Amino acid sequence: MRWLTPWLYAGLTAAVFSVPAFSAAEQAEKTVVVGSKIDTEGAVLGELILQTLEREGVPVENRLQLGVTSVVRGALKAGEIDLYPEYTGNGAFFLDMTDSPVWNDAQKAYQTVREKDAEQGLVWLTPASANNTWAMSVREDVARQHDLKTLEDLAGYLANGGTFKFAASAEFVESEQALPAFQQAYGFTLNDDQLLVLSGGNTAATMRAAARQTSGVNAAMTYGTDGGLQALGLVVLEDTLGVQPVYQPAPVAREWVLEAYPEIEAALATVFDTLDLTTLQRLNADVAVNGRAADKVASDYLSNMD
Repeated sequence: MRWLTPWLYAGLTAAVFSVPAFSAAEQAEKTVVVGSKIDTEGAVLGELILQTLEREGVPVENRLQLGVTSVVRGALKAGEIDLYPEYTGNGAFFLDMTDSPVWNDAQKAYQTVREKDAEQGLVWLTPASANNTWAMSVREDVARQHDLKTLEDLAGYLANGGTFKFAASAEFVESEQALPAFQQAYGFTLNDDQLLVLSGGNTAATMRAAARQTSGVNAAMTYGTDGGLQALGLVVLEDTLGVQPVYQPAPVAREWVLEAYPEIEAALATVFDTLDLTTLQRLNADVAVNGRAADKVASDYLSNMD
């Protein structure tokens, strides 16, 4: 789960909590409390982290599906949990830097939040390459027939009179950071006849509209790692100009965890290095679409990596 708009961050506590000091012996005996957000991807990523630590012989406590972003971030800072998966782009809200362009560049976003959070005793580990940001996706048959892979391809397709109808929420259509930003950057404009605006619509609704071709819809507002994308036959068009902030998932730990268990860093990097866009979509789909338990999905995935 990531935030769509800055005001959703307003409830996050701004307090800075002190990091307790432990001796080397105390650290070596301490249990690592692993948390996650209360959504499908949070469960999958949390299980991958939890089970990786267990495989490394690290004592863990399961606090997965703890709550929304503000709750989990607050728990990490307060020492109630020690490790959880977060998104680099949320650093914009954590650090009160929502107007900075660094969040549109994957490397700069990661380095910025990593350096700033280190001052609070929080360590960002290797991120996945998958990007769970706002996206424009098209039906697979349309993408294949017209060779649509990027938003630049879409702009050319539209300029040549290609048939296109896009399902989106009112927020996506109206927010200056969403559809208007895509249109300005890529030089296309969707008229009213090319839009199906769903009041209060979420990505589940917009993806269903595209899959069912409701009112002629063949494209939809999505997130990059939505679990339903592959199941519903939708393809994310790459944002080659970096219009949207980058939301790469990465483990974030309290400093003592890496001091006590330095092997965690390499072990988690090995896992997160494999999580590209299509892989994370597939894992999410196993839970959200196929109804499998997140712990089983993670266990099978890690076993297949061996």
